[in-house]
Amino acid sequence: MTTYNYNRVLLKLSGEALMGDQEYGIDTKMTARIAKEVAEAHAKGLQIALVIGAGNIFRGLSAAAGGIERSTADYMGMLATVMNSLAMQSALEQQGVDTRVLSAIPMQTVCEPYIRRRAVRHMEKGRVVIFAAGTGNPYFTTDTAAALRAAEMRCGALLKGTQVDGVYDSDPKLNPEAKRYDTLTYQKVLTDDLKVMDAAAVTLMRENDIPIIVFSLHEQGGFDKVMSGKGTCTTIRT
Repeated sequence: MTTYNYNRVLLKLSGEALMGDQEYGIDTKMTARIAKEVAEAHAKGLQIALVIGAGNIFRGLSAAAGGIERSTADYMGMLATVMNSLAMQSALEQQGVDTRVLSAIPMQTVCEPYIRRRAVRHMEKGRVVIFAAGTGNPYFTTDTAAALRAAEMRCGALLKGTQVDGVYDSDPKLNPEAKRYDTLTYQKVLTDDLKVMDAAAVTLMRENDIPIIVFSLHEQGGFDKVMSGKGTCTTIRT
């Protein structure tokens, strides 16, 4: 049996993570692969919550720049996160994992409303919980929503699955000489504006002393390796 470094974690996925090789929407094969890795870790006793962005369907900031009123655009983005959350719920349940979607915007026909104690109880009962609709408020990103839920759930760590295997001092896709950090402090991330997560999310994690672990979604079994302390990643802490 694998021994993990944490008992309860929150996994933050971008909406783009669900696109796979597509230019838009949800790639069911990619969603199934992520769900399989989550299911395998869950089967080993890890309590897992997820927050998924909406960039594969709708971007509030881009829409606002195009003329839609900002609050309206952000609410549209929140609704798109519900779609992604339902897709991930379906993929997890196909893996045999009991899953609940809790939305910050009540829509009881398709998912449960977010209630903190209910979410904690679901996790204690061995269910994977997916938090949808961000914080329920405009002007806040899904990164901030992930940080907020990680703090509320008293998670041991917040994991951010990205397109690269950690945090670099510049874009490794554009700069082959880019340096990857093994560890960082919250302050350096904020001071150097490293674009890991938005400043509100990083600050919230610092205030609650919850480490942020950045790893690649593209490495097969990467989630299990990082949870076991063996994978390639960047850990951000005090």
